Amino acid sequence: MIDFVRKETYGLKDLEDIVSILRAPGGCPWDGEQTHESLRRGLMEESCEVVEAINEQDPEHLKEELGDVLLQVVFHADIEREAGRFDLDAVADGICKKLIFRHPHVFGDVSVSGSDEVLVNWDELKREEKHQETYTDTLTSVARSLPALWRAEKVQKKAKKAGFDWDDCSGAVDKLAEELGELREAIDLGTNVTEELGDLMFAAVNVSRFVDADPEVCLNAATEKFISRFAKVEALSRAQGKDMKEMTLTELDKLWEEAKRT
Repeated sequence: MIDFVRKETYGLKDLEDIVSILRAPGGCPWDGEQTHESLRRGLMEESCEVVEAINEQDPEHLKEELGDVLLQVVFHADIEREAGRFDLDAVADGICKKLIFRHPHVFGDVSVSGSDEVLVNWDELKREEKHQETYTDTLTSVARSLPALWRAEKVQKKAKKAGFDWDDCSGAVDKLAEELGELREAIDLGTNVTEELGDLMFAAVNVSRFVDADPEVCLNAATEKFISRFAKVEALSRAQGKDMKEMTLTELDKLWEEAKRT
Protein backbone atom coordinates (compact mmCIF):
# COMPACT_ATOMS: atom_id res chain seq x y z
CA MET A 1 0.00 0.00 0.00
CA ILE A 2 1.45 3.37 -1.00
CA ASP A 3 1.89 6.22 1.45
CA PHE A 4 -0.77 8.60 0.18
CA VAL A 5 -3.16 10.85 2.10
CA ARG A 6 -6.54 11.53 0.49
CA LYS A 7 -7.78 15.13 0.65
CA GLU A 8 -11.00 17.04 0.18
CA THR A 9 -9.30 19.19 -2.48
CA TYR A 10 -5.98 18.93 -4.27
CA GLY A 11 -3.55 21.42 -5.83
CA LEU A 12 -0.82 21.45 -8.46
CA LYS A 13 1.80 19.99 -6.12
CA ASP A 14 -0.57 17.10 -5.38
CA LEU A 15 -0.86 16.40 -9.10
CA GLU A 16 2.93 16.31 -9.37
CA ASP A 17 3.10 13.84 -6.47
CA ILE A 18 0.35 11.62 -7.89
CA VAL A 19 2.05 11.41 -11.29
CA SER A 20 5.37 10.59 -9.62
CA ILE A 21 3.69 7.83 -7.58
CA LEU A 22 2.01 6.40 -10.67
CA ARG A 23 5.28 6.32 -12.60
CA ALA A 24 7.47 5.01 -9.77
CA PRO A 25 8.23 1.31 -9.17
CA GLY A 26 5.21 -0.25 -7.50
CA GLY A 27 2.91 2.29 -9.16
CA CYS A 28 0.97 1.81 -12.39
CA PRO A 29 2.74 -0.38 -15.00
CA TRP A 30 1.19 1.55 -17.89
CA ASP A 31 2.17 4.97 -16.55
CA GLY A 32 5.71 3.78 -15.88
CA GLU A 33 6.13 2.63 -19.48
CA GLN A 34 5.13 5.91 -21.14
CA THR A 35 7.54 8.14 -23.06
CA HIS A 36 7.29 11.56 -24.69
CA GLU A 37 6.67 9.80 -28.00
CA SER A 38 3.94 7.49 -26.70
CA LEU A 39 2.15 10.45 -25.11
CA ARG A 40 2.45 12.77 -28.12
CA ARG A 41 -0.90 11.92 -29.69
CA GLY A 42 -2.65 12.14 -26.33
CA LEU A 43 -1.40 15.70 -25.86
CA MET A 44 -2.73 16.68 -29.27
CA GLU A 45 -6.10 15.03 -28.67
CA GLU A 46 -6.51 16.57 -25.22
CA SER A 47 -5.69 20.02 -26.63
CA CYS A 48 -8.38 19.56 -29.28
CA GLU A 49 -10.88 18.60 -26.58
CA VAL A 50 -10.11 21.86 -24.78
CA VAL A 51 -11.01 23.69 -27.99
CA GLU A 52 -14.23 21.67 -28.18
CA ALA A 53 -15.13 22.71 -24.63
CA ILE A 54 -14.43 26.35 -25.47
CA ASN A 55 -16.70 26.09 -28.51
CA GLU A 56 -19.42 24.61 -26.31
CA GLN A 57 -19.03 27.50 -23.83
CA ASP A 58 -19.29 24.96 -21.02
CA PRO A 59 -17.12 26.03 -18.02
CA GLU A 60 -17.34 22.67 -16.25
CA HIS A 61 -16.33 20.78 -19.38
CA LEU A 62 -13.53 23.30 -19.98
CA LYS A 63 -12.24 22.81 -16.42
CA GLU A 64 -12.14 19.06 -16.94
CA GLU A 65 -10.36 19.27 -20.30
CA LEU A 66 -7.83 21.80 -19.01
CA GLY A 67 -7.09 19.30 -16.27
CA ASP A 68 -6.39 16.64 -18.88
CA VAL A 69 -3.96 18.95 -20.68
CA LEU A 70 -2.33 19.88 -17.36
CA LEU A 71 -1.85 16.18 -16.65
CA GLN A 72 -0.03 15.84 -19.96
CA VAL A 73 2.29 18.74 -19.06
CA VAL A 74 3.04 17.32 -15.61
CA PHE A 75 3.56 13.84 -17.09
CA HIS A 76 6.12 15.06 -19.62
CA ALA A 77 7.89 17.11 -16.96
CA ASP A 78 8.05 14.09 -14.64
CA ILE A 79 9.68 12.00 -17.38
CA GLU A 80 12.38 14.67 -17.62
CA ARG A 81 12.67 14.96 -13.83
CA GLU A 82 13.32 11.25 -13.65
CA ALA A 83 15.96 11.57 -16.38
CA GLY A 84 17.62 14.37 -14.40
CA ARG A 85 17.29 17.04 -17.09
CA PHE A 86 14.56 19.36 -15.76
CA ASP A 87 11.37 19.36 -13.69
CA LEU A 88 8.04 21.19 -13.57
CA ASP A 89 9.56 24.10 -11.64
CA ALA A 90 12.09 24.56 -14.44
CA VAL A 91 9.22 24.60 -16.96
CA ALA A 92 7.48 27.28 -14.89
CA ASP A 93 10.74 29.20 -14.55
CA GLY A 94 11.21 29.21 -18.30
CA ILE A 95 7.74 30.50 -19.14
CA CYS A 96 7.88 33.13 -16.36
CA LYS A 97 11.15 34.49 -17.73
CA LYS A 98 9.72 34.48 -21.26
CA LEU A 99 6.62 36.42 -20.19
CA ILE A 100 8.69 38.99 -18.31
CA PHE A 101 11.07 39.42 -21.26
CA ARG A 102 8.27 39.78 -23.80
CA HIS A 103 6.29 42.28 -21.71
CA PRO A 104 8.76 45.14 -21.20
CA HIS A 105 5.78 47.53 -21.24
CA VAL A 106 4.61 45.86 -18.01
CA PHE A 107 7.82 44.73 -16.31
CA GLY A 108 10.12 47.39 -17.77
CA ASP A 109 10.11 50.99 -18.90
CA VAL A 110 8.82 50.54 -22.49
CA SER A 111 5.69 52.50 -23.44
CA VAL A 112 3.10 51.21 -25.92
CA SER A 113 0.07 52.86 -27.50
CA GLY A 114 -2.09 49.72 -27.55
CA SER A 115 -2.40 46.04 -28.48
CA ASP A 116 -1.06 46.49 -32.03
CA GLU A 117 2.22 47.88 -30.77
CA VAL A 118 2.40 45.13 -28.14
CA LEU A 119 2.24 42.51 -30.92
CA VAL A 120 4.92 44.29 -32.97
CA ASN A 121 7.24 44.38 -29.94
CA TRP A 122 6.39 40.75 -29.14
CA ASP A 123 7.50 39.62 -32.60
CA GLU A 124 10.73 41.62 -32.40
CA LEU A 125 11.55 40.25 -28.96
CA LYS A 126 10.73 36.72 -30.09
CA ARG A 127 13.12 37.04 -33.04
CA GLU A 128 15.82 38.28 -30.67
CA GLU A 129 15.12 35.49 -28.18
CA LYS A 130 15.12 32.75 -30.84
CA HIS A 131 18.13 34.25 -32.68
CA GLN A 132 16.11 34.58 -35.88
CA GLU A 133 18.29 36.69 -38.16
CA THR A 134 16.26 36.54 -41.38
CA TYR A 135 12.60 36.61 -42.37
CA THR A 136 13.04 33.05 -43.64
CA ASP A 137 14.08 32.02 -40.13
CA THR A 138 10.69 33.18 -38.86
CA LEU A 139 8.91 31.07 -41.49
CA THR A 140 10.92 27.90 -40.84
CA SER A 141 10.33 28.29 -37.11
CA VAL A 142 6.60 27.62 -37.54
CA ALA A 143 5.96 24.16 -36.11
CA ARG A 144 5.52 21.46 -38.74
CA SER A 145 3.27 19.58 -36.32
CA LEU A 146 0.55 22.24 -36.57
CA PRO A 147 -2.60 21.36 -38.52
CA ALA A 148 -1.69 22.08 -42.15
CA LEU A 149 -4.24 24.89 -42.60
CA TRP A 150 -3.06 26.73 -39.47
CA ARG A 151 0.58 26.26 -40.42
CA ALA A 152 -0.05 27.71 -43.87
CA GLU A 153 -1.89 30.67 -42.35
CA LYS A 154 0.87 31.34 -39.84
CA VAL A 155 3.59 31.16 -42.50
CA GLN A 156 1.62 33.58 -44.67
CA LYS A 157 1.20 36.03 -41.79
CA LYS A 158 4.95 35.98 -41.13
CA ALA A 159 5.66 36.52 -44.83
CA LYS A 160 3.33 39.52 -44.72
CA LYS A 161 5.53 41.10 -42.05
CA ALA A 162 8.35 41.05 -44.62
CA GLY A 163 6.08 42.94 -47.03
CA PHE A 164 5.43 39.85 -49.14
CA ASP A 165 1.66 40.03 -49.61
CA TRP A 166 -1.10 41.35 -51.85
CA ASP A 167 -2.55 44.78 -51.27
CA ASP A 168 -6.07 43.41 -50.90
CA CYS A 169 -8.21 40.29 -51.15
CA SER A 170 -8.65 40.53 -54.94
CA GLY A 171 -5.06 39.42 -55.49
CA ALA A 172 -5.58 36.38 -53.29
CA VAL A 173 -8.84 35.49 -55.07
CA ASP A 174 -7.19 35.83 -58.49
CA LYS A 175 -4.39 33.55 -57.31
CA LEU A 176 -6.97 31.00 -56.14
CA ALA A 177 -8.57 30.99 -59.59
CA GLU A 178 -5.13 30.65 -61.20
CA GLU A 179 -4.25 27.67 -59.00
CA LEU A 180 -7.58 26.02 -59.81
CA GLY A 181 -6.75 26.30 -63.51
CA GLU A 182 -3.33 24.77 -62.92
CA LEU A 183 -4.90 21.90 -60.98
CA ARG A 184 -7.33 21.20 -63.85
CA GLU A 185 -4.41 21.14 -66.27
CA ALA A 186 -2.39 18.82 -64.00
CA ILE A 187 -5.32 16.41 -63.75
CA ASP A 188 -5.75 16.42 -67.54
CA LEU A 189 -2.03 15.72 -68.03
CA GLY A 190 -1.80 13.31 -65.11
CA THR A 191 1.24 15.09 -63.64
CA ASN A 192 1.97 17.10 -60.47
CA VAL A 193 -1.61 16.69 -59.25
CA THR A 194 -0.80 16.58 -55.54
CA GLU A 195 1.55 19.55 -55.86
CA GLU A 196 -1.07 21.65 -57.64
CA LEU A 197 -3.75 20.56 -55.18
CA GLY A 198 -1.51 21.74 -52.34
CA ASP A 199 -1.00 25.07 -54.10
CA LEU A 200 -4.77 25.46 -54.44
CA MET A 201 -5.26 24.77 -50.73
CA PHE A 202 -2.48 27.22 -49.83
CA ALA A 203 -4.15 29.86 -51.99
CA ALA A 204 -7.51 29.19 -50.32
CA VAL A 205 -5.90 29.79 -46.92
CA ASN A 206 -4.61 33.12 -48.24
CA VAL A 207 -8.18 34.14 -49.11
CA SER A 208 -9.40 33.11 -45.65
CA ARG A 209 -6.68 35.27 -44.11
CA PHE A 210 -7.75 38.33 -46.08
CA VAL A 211 -11.40 37.93 -45.07
CA ASP A 212 -10.35 37.33 -41.45
CA ALA A 213 -11.74 33.78 -41.34
CA ASP A 214 -10.06 30.89 -39.54
CA PRO A 215 -9.39 28.25 -42.26
CA GLU A 216 -9.80 25.38 -39.80
CA VAL A 217 -13.17 26.77 -38.69
CA CYS A 218 -14.23 27.24 -42.31
CA LEU A 219 -13.35 23.69 -43.31
CA ASN A 220 -14.90 22.18 -40.19
CA ALA A 221 -18.10 24.14 -40.83
CA ALA A 222 -18.16 22.89 -44.42
CA THR A 223 -17.67 19.33 -43.19
CA GLU A 224 -20.51 19.66 -40.69
CA LYS A 225 -22.74 21.10 -43.42
CA PHE A 226 -21.89 18.17 -45.68
CA ILE A 227 -22.76 15.66 -42.93
CA SER A 228 -26.06 17.42 -42.26
CA ARG A 229 -27.05 17.45 -45.93
CA PHE A 230 -25.85 13.88 -46.43
CA ALA A 231 -28.14 12.81 -43.57
CA LYS A 232 -31.06 14.53 -45.30
CA VAL A 233 -30.24 12.81 -48.60
CA GLU A 234 -30.17 9.45 -46.86
CA ALA A 235 -33.49 10.17 -45.15
CA LEU A 236 -35.05 11.20 -48.46
CA SER A 237 -33.76 8.08 -50.19
CA ARG A 238 -35.12 5.88 -47.42
CA ALA A 239 -38.46 7.65 -47.66
CA GLN A 240 -38.53 6.44 -51.28
CA GLY A 241 -37.69 2.94 -50.14
CA LYS A 242 -34.26 3.04 -51.76
CA ASP A 243 -30.69 2.42 -50.62
CA MET A 244 -28.32 5.28 -51.54
CA LYS A 245 -25.66 3.01 -53.02
CA GLU A 246 -28.24 1.55 -55.42
CA MET A 247 -29.24 4.97 -56.78
CA THR A 248 -27.64 6.77 -59.72
CA LEU A 249 -25.54 9.87 -59.25
CA THR A 250 -28.22 11.87 -61.03
CA GLU A 251 -30.84 10.66 -58.56
CA LEU A 252 -28.59 11.43 -55.60
CA ASP A 253 -27.77 14.87 -56.97
CA LYS A 254 -31.48 15.63 -57.24
CA LEU A 255 -31.95 14.65 -53.58
CA TRP A 256 -28.91 16.74 -52.66
CA GLU A 257 -30.47 19.82 -54.25
CA GLU A 258 -33.67 19.10 -52.35
CA ALA A 259 -31.73 18.75 -49.12
CA LYS A 260 -30.09 22.14 -49.73
CA ARG A 261 -33.51 23.77 -49.91
CA THR A 262 -34.69 22.38 -46.56
